[in-house]
Amino acid sequence: MDTSELRKAVEEVEIVDAHAHNIVSLHSNLSFIHAFSEANGQALTFSPNSLSFKRNLRDIAELYRCEISLQGVEEYRRVSGLQSISSSCFKAARIAAILIDDGLQLDKKHDVEWHKSFIPFVGRILRIERLAEEILDEGLPDGSSWTVDSFTKAFLSKLKSVAGEIFGLKSIAAYRSGLEINTNVTNNDAEDGLRQTLIAGKPVRIANKNLIDYIFLRSLEVAQSYDLPMQIHSGFGDKDLDLRLSNPLHLRAVLEDKRYSKSRIVFLHASYPFSREASYLASVYSQVYLDFGLAIPKLSVHGMISSMKELLELAPLNKVMFSTDGYAFPETFYLGAKKSREVVFSVLRDACIDGDLSVPEAVEAAKDIFARNAIHFYKISPANSVINSHSNLSQNLSGDLDIDVSLVRVMWVDGAGQHRCRAVPKKRFNDVVVKNGVGLAFAVMGFSSHMDGPAEGSGLTAVGETRLVPDLSTLRRIPWNKEDEMVLADMCVKPGEAWEYCPRDVLRRASKILKDEFDLEMIAGFENEFILLKMLKREGKEEWVPFDSSPYCSTSGFDSASPVLHEVVDSLHSLGIAVEQIHGEAAKGQFEVVLKYTICTKAADNLIFTREVVRAIARKHGLLATFIPKYALDDLGSGSHVHLSLWRNGQNVYMGSGTSSKHGISTLGREFMAGILQHLPSILAFIAPLPNSYDRLRPNTWSGAYLFWGNENKEAPLRASSPPGTLDGLVTNFEMKSFDGSANPYLGLATILAAGIDGLRRHLPLPEPVDTNPNPETLQRLPASLSESLDALHKDDFLKEFISEKLLTAIKAIRKAEIEHYTKHKDAYKELIHRY
Repeated sequence: MDTSELRKAVEEVEIVDAHAHNIVSLHSNLSFIHAFSEANGQALTFSPNSLSFKRNLRDIAELYRCEISLQGVEEYRRVSGLQSISSSCFKAARIAAILIDDGLQLDKKHDVEWHKSFIPFVGRILRIERLAEEILDEGLPDGSSWTVDSFTKAFLSKLKSVAGEIFGLKSIAAYRSGLEINTNVTNNDAEDGLRQTLIAGKPVRIANKNLIDYIFLRSLEVAQSYDLPMQIHSGFGDKDLDLRLSNPLHLRAVLEDKRYSKSRIVFLHASYPFSREASYLASVYSQVYLDFGLAIPKLSVHGMISSMKELLELAPLNKVMFSTDGYAFPETFYLGAKKSREVVFSVLRDACIDGDLSVPEAVEAAKDIFARNAIHFYKISPANSVINSHSNLSQNLSGDLDIDVSLVRVMWVDGAGQHRCRAVPKKRFNDVVVKNGVGLAFAVMGFSSHMDGPAEGSGLTAVGETRLVPDLSTLRRIPWNKEDEMVLADMCVKPGEAWEYCPRDVLRRASKILKDEFDLEMIAGFENEFILLKMLKREGKEEWVPFDSSPYCSTSGFDSASPVLHEVVDSLHSLGIAVEQIHGEAAKGQFEVVLKYTICTKAADNLIFTREVVRAIARKHGLLATFIPKYALDDLGSGSHVHLSLWRNGQNVYMGSGTSSKHGISTLGREFMAGILQHLPSILAFIAPLPNSYDRLRPNTWSGAYLFWGNENKEAPLRASSPPGTLDGLVTNFEMKSFDGSANPYLGLATILAAGIDGLRRHLPLPEPVDTNPNPETLQRLPASLSESLDALHKDDFLKEFISEKLLTAIKAIRKAEIEHYTKHKDAYKELIHRY
């Protein structure tokens, strides 16, 4: 039988290493002999007599062309240096991507970023037990003792905050208390386990079974919620584990529990010596996958081949994945890759000889095992750099990855706050767009809400093109259409040089000024109000009407919209966007999604994704979701209220430092607010950009119609806020009520920053708060129309440093065009439900 095609495929495929650890400095106290064995102490002295040691040492010496001895290899490493040997090992291994569990504590280990010098793509796996230990070691900010409730809150908050940045979670429960997880562990059990763990002192090492089981189950819930896989150590390892308790069969209670039926679990290390048991589980449980790292290359040749064959006895081929379990030493990555190619070829060749597979089927199986399975399982998308100009993985897999992502939507927000995109086939995105961007006519940034043509006087015409260059940090798989991805784009003159009209760059530059001058960051969290509409046919005409008429926070209204709202929250979680609250609002068919606060540039990105999610999920359910400021003139409007605060070195410095702070706000906070309050009339042209916006900003509608601020005053356009848990007398943030869903969030937040910076520079005093219903006889009315706000903008020059004159001219022209159109066409605002 001719298996040359199979050998060629196995040798040429660029592989995805789905489970590995950090490399350490040559000066680490971890001796090189640990590259060959899991043993420690006196047992390690016997490892040179093992079959795998002798074989692996010989393979490394042949790679380095040095003396075949431990001393010879160590000398070569010392003379060559870490950069050189790492380059040699990874080049020979032909690894295209690595996922690193950086929770293994190693002396002088390099961070995840360091490894990117050698591998086209490096992602992170988060070890849950290590995260829990770090949280407990840090302690609570107020110095109080941990309870299971406070620990759970901190632990889950941290997990969710990084969910969008990692590729999976990992548990070493097998090392600590075994895999027989108690799915009915209670809070009281966990509380007792936490107490015993803390009594043992610091540094914390969690070994109590109740606490381990509790952490595992809560983490699995988060993993399931964010569609993240969970890697689980199983089978052999160092002597810390009880091998009897690391049999994957012990996890059956979890696998049978319907609460975790949608989880995705991967057993590591081929579960050796329980490879057959793992194979069985993968065959009967849809959520179980297998990884054979560590078994290869730590076993003998016979052991590696027999373990691999046992895995494939029952397990589906598309559930088995390669990894090196490389750690500390680049040689471990090389050995894992080299021996895996040899073993997989041997096993698949035998399967062909035995008649289990044809040669073409074996070729496909090799590509699946070495790359495709992990790419799909861990959702490593092409644009994450696994398949890019640095790697030939896509070609080596014969284009089969096209099944994973067909189109990438390159998105931007125009001067009128409208979301737009261009969709690009994934191959072109990887080959061309990532580097060079997509061409876009200058005129597009001058479009108004009523016409896809540049506003008169905007200075933007049919002449000239900008480049939409994707910001790969924002690349996300589309939750409602998992074959596609979306990415936010910067507008550039050329790659690396921002176009002066780019809204994202405007916000970045304003944020940089705040950081450079005051060492501050503005943190933002949006509350997104929207209305769900359903279609009715009346007298042969189609009409969109509110989904229901239930009152504020109605339970029945929430029930009726629950399928939509649940899917919205799930979709946002899958994008790494944390939802703090969701409820029915006061207008007919109105709901609100509250997002967790974050750095303002990311908050703007999250807002764009949230609007996309809400509209798309509503469409999926046959509804239309609109963020229009005022859907019905006789009902309440929809805002996009934003909560703001100032932070320095991870601390909220907007909040006062004690009861002596005036109004519970720091001096910095008061000056920042004062600047915003002074410039609010002109800021409105950015955060309330439509004539329809001012139908919302009316007295007695909790939207902020007069120029003042107040403590927890819902009628104030700037409301000082003290959420539950805030110390008495202190304020943690302030809310801006005027911001609405038609605003470009980048430009809106940039103007707020600019105004706040002006307040800081001039040390503006904050007026006394108004903590009663506003009196129109004593308070200045904020602009009651877009015309009035545009007039205020013409008279105010504080933005010149922050927004280019050309962009300001374009924005003013767009606003003027809006005023003229909606003045002439009184009912035209009704069409805005299809644009916002």
